Amino acid sequence: MLRRATRTLLAIVMVTAGTVLGVGATAGTAHADSCYTWNRTLSQGSSGSDVTQLQIRVAGWVTSGERLSYDGQYGARTAAAVKRFQAAYGLSADGVAGPATFSKIYALQDADCTPAHFSYAELNKCNSTWSGGAVPAATAKANALKTMWKLEAMRRKLGDVPITISSGFRSYACNSAVGGASNSRHLYGDAADLVGTPSLCTLARQARVHGFSEILGPGYPGHNDHTHVAFDPSAYWSAPTCGI
Repeated sequence: MLRRATRTLLAIVMVTAGTVLGVGATAGTAHADSCYTWNRTLSQGSSGSDVTQLQIRVAGWVTSGERLSYDGQYGARTAAAVKRFQAAYGLSADGVAGPATFSKIYALQDADCTPAHFSYAELNKCNSTWSGGAVPAATAKANALKTMWKLEAMRRKLGDVPITISSGFRSYACNSAVGGASNSRHLYGDAADLVGTPSLCTLARQARVHGFSEILGPGYPGHNDHTHVAFDPSAYWSAPTCGI
């Protein structure tokens, strides 16, 4: 907690210093971040790997049923997601990712790029290597990171309440041991089962506006004790008890 507080303070100080020196309007970063550093301001029309890195962090700030692409193209949908991110954290919501936006992201993420309130360990209770699933280990881990940032947005929108994950990535062996579906998204690393509070129905309803294309909850067979969220190329929501 102290480390994060120190990083947040450093970010604020550096942004202020940059503004005083007149570099804030042109530079896209306020300080070097141990995870990833943006070196330019990004806006509609920008493209590149730095845009992709931004998209990973704002993909949870979309509209109902929307899924933001990680394509490195800063289009209208990315700008809209950035605006929602900015508004959620009290920043000027102009859809332009500059020093203040990046500094907020720096304050939110740890050195391994995971968001402040989630960790790789929470998304992988199966094995430490991320291997044995439906995709290469690196892909499964990358998918889990995208899921965590969506959950971070969801957590913020719910009032910064903790969200508990009971299951994330599974190898085929782990999936079989718990009786998971043979085509489970857990095998791809992009699924998370949520339990506890907020209520399962609250979680299922809220997930609709944070980029999750697969939502299964109370009333769906085998899901009365958890809400399942994931990315699925074929979108499917079902939580009949919750009216979904």
